[in-house]
Amino acid sequence: MIYRFLSKITLVFFISIYSLAQTVTVKIIETSDVHGAIFPYDLKENKKTNNSLARVTTYLKEQRADSNQIVFLLDNGDILQGDPVVYYYNFEKTDTIHLYADVMNYMKYDAGTVGNHDIETGHDVYDKFNKEINFPWLAANAINTTTNEPYFKPYTTVERGGVKIAILGLITPAIPQWLPEKIWSGMQFADMIETAQKWVKKIREAEQPDLMIGLFHAGVDYTYNDQNENTYKNENASRLVAEKVEGLDLVFVGHDHSGWNIKTKNPSGKDVLILGTTAGARNVAVANYVLKYDKMCMIYDKKEITGELVDMKNYPPDSEFMARYKNNFEEAKNYVSRPVGEFTEMISSRDAMFGPSKFVDLIHTIQLDLTGADVSFSAPLSFNAKIDKGTVYVKDMFDLYRYENLLYTMELTGQEIKDYLEFSYGNWFYQMKNENDHLLKFKLDEAGNIKYSERTKSPELEERYYNFESAAGIDYVVDVTKPIGERVAIKNFSNGNTFDLKTKYKAAVNSYRGNGGGGHLTRGAKIPADDLSKRIINSTEKDLRFYLMKWIEKEKAVTPKLIGNWKVIPENYWTAGKEKDFKILFK
Repeated sequence: MIYRFLSKITLVFFISIYSLAQTVTVKIIETSDVHGAIFPYDLKENKKTNNSLARVTTYLKEQRADSNQIVFLLDNGDILQGDPVVYYYNFEKTDTIHLYADVMNYMKYDAGTVGNHDIETGHDVYDKFNKEINFPWLAANAINTTTNEPYFKPYTTVERGGVKIAILGLITPAIPQWLPEKIWSGMQFADMIETAQKWVKKIREAEQPDLMIGLFHAGVDYTYNDQNENTYKNENASRLVAEKVEGLDLVFVGHDHSGWNIKTKNPSGKDVLILGTTAGARNVAVANYVLKYDKMCMIYDKKEITGELVDMKNYPPDSEFMARYKNNFEEAKNYVSRPVGEFTEMISSRDAMFGPSKFVDLIHTIQLDLTGADVSFSAPLSFNAKIDKGTVYVKDMFDLYRYENLLYTMELTGQEIKDYLEFSYGNWFYQMKNENDHLLKFKLDEAGNIKYSERTKSPELEERYYNFESAAGIDYVVDVTKPIGERVAIKNFSNGNTFDLKTKYKAAVNSYRGNGGGGHLTRGAKIPADDLSKRIINSTEKDLRFYLMKWIEKEKAVTPKLIGNWKVIPENYWTAGKEKDFKILFK
C-alpha cells in the first residue's frame, strides 16, 4: 500500500518536472559574399542565373511560414561589390536609398557583418549604407582611431520566440594590406582572437544569451599565404577564434567562398559548429538547433545541433521580390547596356593564364598612358572572361576589370622590379625539365597527380590567377628551366633606354598590389609593409575601371594588341606546356 502511494507521488513528480520542459526549434540562416547578386540574372552575360537573393527570399519565406521553428537571418559581408547593379548604386545612383539596403530591409535581416569588399567601396558608400539599413552592421575589431571604440557596432542581441541570440561581428584584419588608407581612414583593424577574447566573455556576462554566435568575415584556412596559427592579425582566423576563445556555440565564416560545414573543439573540449557559404547567393548556410527550456533553471539547453548548406537553384525567384524591384533592375540593365566604344577583335582572359595576352596588355597600355610610368604591372582579374569584337558596353568593363582598385604610381628600384617579377613567375610557372612537364604550378598530391577541388571539381593552382603579374614598359624573358628567383632576365626598356638595377623608376600598379596584396612587393621585392605607403607618388581618385572606361570612350575604336615585350623560353617547352595545361584548365 505504502509502495503504491510512493509510486504515485514519484509519477506525479516526474510528470511535473517533464511539464516544465519546452522544446524549441531554432533555424539560423546565413548569407555571405553575395557580391551584389540581388537578381537571378547576369547583366554581364545577359542571361538568367540559378542564384540570387530573389531565390533566397523564396527559401526564407518558406522557413518563416513554418510556425514550429524560430528563424533568424544574418549576413556575413562582401555585399557592395562584384556586380554592375551594386556598382551603379554605389557610384552612379547615389541620390536615393541604396538598392541593397532596401533589399536587405525588405528581407528583414537581423544583423550583418562588414566585409573587406564593402570597405573597398569607400567611406561615402559604406557610411551611407550603414545609415540606411534597419539592422546593426557589425565589426568589433574595426576600431575608430579617434574614440578607440568600434567604428561599427561590435555585437547585437536578437530575441524571438523566447530565444535570445547574441552575435559578435569580426572582419578580416588584413584590409591595410589590400586597400589604400584613405578608403579606411579613421579606422585600424585589431587581431580577431584578441578582440573575441575581450568581447565574448563580456557579452556572455551582460546578455546571458541562449546561443552565442560568431559572424566573422574571415576564412577558415589560417595557413593561407604562408601564415600560421601564431600569425598576428591572421587574415583567416575564424577557426582559430572558435578553437582558442571560450564561449562560442556557432561560428559563421565568410571571405573564402569555400562552403564550410564542420565541427571543431573550443578550449574546454566542447563542439563548435563552423558554417560558411560559397559566393553569389548560390547557397545559404543553415544552423539547426533543437533547444530544451528548463523552467526551473530558466535556461535553454542545447539538445541537438546540425548544419547544412542549402542550394538556392532549387528555389524559384520570389515573384513579389521581382515585382517590387522590377524598375530598379531595368534601370541597372539600361546602365550596363550603354555603349563605351568598339573593339576591332575579341580578347579573352584565358590566354593570360599562360603568358603574354592582348587582354592584360590592354590594361598595361592604359595604365602606362594614364600614369606616364616607366613600368606597368598587371594580372588577369577574370579567369574565363571574353569581350567580343564589336561594340563594347559598360557591362564588359566588369569582365575587363573585376575589382574597385585604385591606380597607384609607385617608386621602385630596378632590383625591386626584377624581384617583383621573380616572385610572380616563381608562383606562376613550374620549373620545366622537358616538354612533357606542366607549365603552370598545379597543386599536386603525394603521387604527383593534379589535385581537384572537392567543391568545384576543377584543377587547383598553387597560386590564385589574379596574382599572375606581368610587366610592360620593359623587355624581358622568363626561362622556365631555371629555379625560382633566377628566371627573369630584363634586357632594357621597351623604348631602348638602359634598365639599371640600382636606379629608381616609376611603376604603375593597382592599389591591392600597392598595399601589399599577393606579397609581390613585401615578400618579392622585400619592401617592409610599413614602407609601402612612402613609395606611393600619386593615386587616382576613382577606381581603375572608371578610367579604363573613359580611356576607351576617348579612343572610340580600340585594336587590342600584343605588346610583345616579354616571352617564355625555351619556346618549345612553353608551347607544349601551354597546350597541355590549356586542356586541363578549360576542358
